[in-house]
Amino acid sequence: MFASSSFSAVVCLLVAMMSFQAGASIAKGLFPVIGAPGTTTLRLAGAVLMLCAVQRPWRSIPSRQALPSIVAYGLSLGTMNFVFYTALKTVPLGIAVGLEFTGPLAVALAASRRRLDLVWVGLAIAGLLCLLPFEHSGAPLDKAGAAWALAAGGFWALYIIFGQRAGRAHGSSAATWGLLVAALAIAPIGMWDAGTRLLARDVWPRGLALAALSSALPYTLEMIALRRLSARVYGTLMSLEPAGAALAGLLLLQERLSTLQWAGIVAVMIASAGALGHEQTARPEP
Repeated sequence: MFASSSFSAVVCLLVAMMSFQAGASIAKGLFPVIGAPGTTTLRLAGAVLMLCAVQRPWRSIPSRQALPSIVAYGLSLGTMNFVFYTALKTVPLGIAVGLEFTGPLAVALAASRRRLDLVWVGLAIAGLLCLLPFEHSGAPLDKAGAAWALAAGGFWALYIIFGQRAGRAHGSSAATWGLLVAALAIAPIGMWDAGTRLLARDVWPRGLALAALSSALPYTLEMIALRRLSARVYGTLMSLEPAGAALAGLLLLQERLSTLQWAGIVAVMIASAGALGHEQTARPEP
């Protein structure tokens, strides 16, 4: 029973990662029109509307005990998206996700208790380092953009921690309430920066696609995964995220990979498989 539950959680997580990277490619096309704050606002607001229509979260009001975790989850979620999109304006997708991944890696290291765990985390780090020297027209990496990506990693770590607490306290509908908090926190910034450009007819179709691929679908799936996987396994499995970003950059943004970067993809996949296999054998079946 546990193996089946764990497998379904991993599938949810992989689909969420692929969806997120496709949405990030759409977001890059919106930056010249409405900027990073406006893109973040459109994404979060659209996702809230979609999830409210499907889940009807008002039928499950958070309790007073669950509310602090949901608010913390929503604030970390909104800030993570805003900071990451700010980085994505000047840093290629593969590098931005690679630098942002320092957050989940920190969670995996903090939750590690056995030497074998450190082997898998170390292999994931080695793969990540192979992915970092991204080839993109020979332009130097923007230092401010890199700093924003690292900051996004910090908020990603908080998102993992508070997401687990919110999911356990209020179930899968915590994702919708968290998105609502995130949208309310970021919307004033996006509306001030983009103004009436947010209402342009050519923006909304892409905005809805962005909301579905980057928020509504992946965050719901991740909430399911967070409830069934430990923080250590979740963090290590997310080592696949730079690989997904690199592939999305190649297919959707024509950002090509070197042989060293493909080697990094293999390394993080092995690390993820090793971490998952250890988790399944370490916890007895109920």
